[in-house]
Amino acid sequence: MSTVSPHPVRLEGALDSQLSRWLWVVKWLLAIPHFIVLFFLAIAFVLLTIVAFFAILFTERYPRGIFDFNVGVMRWAWRVSFYTYDALGTDRYPPFSLGPEPDYPATLDVAYPEKLSRGLVLVKWWLLAIPHYFVLGIVVGGGLLSWERTWNHGHGGWHWNPGLISLLVLFAGISLLFTERYPLGIFALVMGLNRWVVRVVAYSALMTDVYPPFRLDQGGLEETSPVPVESHAPL
Repeated sequence: MSTVSPHPVRLEGALDSQLSRWLWVVKWLLAIPHFIVLFFLAIAFVLLTIVAFFAILFTERYPRGIFDFNVGVMRWAWRVSFYTYDALGTDRYPPFSLGPEPDYPATLDVAYPEKLSRGLVLVKWWLLAIPHYFVLGIVVGGGLLSWERTWNHGHGGWHWNPGLISLLVLFAGISLLFTERYPLGIFALVMGLNRWVVRVVAYSALMTDVYPPFRLDQGGLEETSPVPVESHAPL
């Protein structure tokens, strides 16, 4: 029997008891300042992950300063996602902060690993995570809009290629519009899907050696009791 411990990546969200029936329609506009900042933070995240790759390869340690910064970027992104179209779980505007912000209804944390495998760092982000990438392709989709060109006729157009999360959140938004209620079952499923995505992101960004479970942990809160942890993927 495998040992048990909490998963190193924790993502939680508390659904607002009263959500505006129409605010979700314009949140894409209200969140533009965050999207701009997150664009540059994402570039820094990728570049610093490359630095961390070499640090782990030679020292078996993820530099703590880089780790804290990257976790901060993930926190910021999750708060904006929770406010906008990955959850629509709150009408509270996200803070411009890399810190934990425990008073905000969306929280994310990643336990710092004291030691990481040199061998796994070479393969987990491109090879071992491939099965999850296929699953998340369905969960996340191709984004809200993508350009598709018909080569035979020489023309193209914008198309909506939603993933499962986008579709579920759209249903929730329509429900809010007409009933002012967010279906709790949809919220639980959306949280589970987002939790899966974030665990894979943390694994691919070399922040943990714990292989993401093929498991949909639904609900706003993480399990308080210990849960089984997958063994490290074999080399």
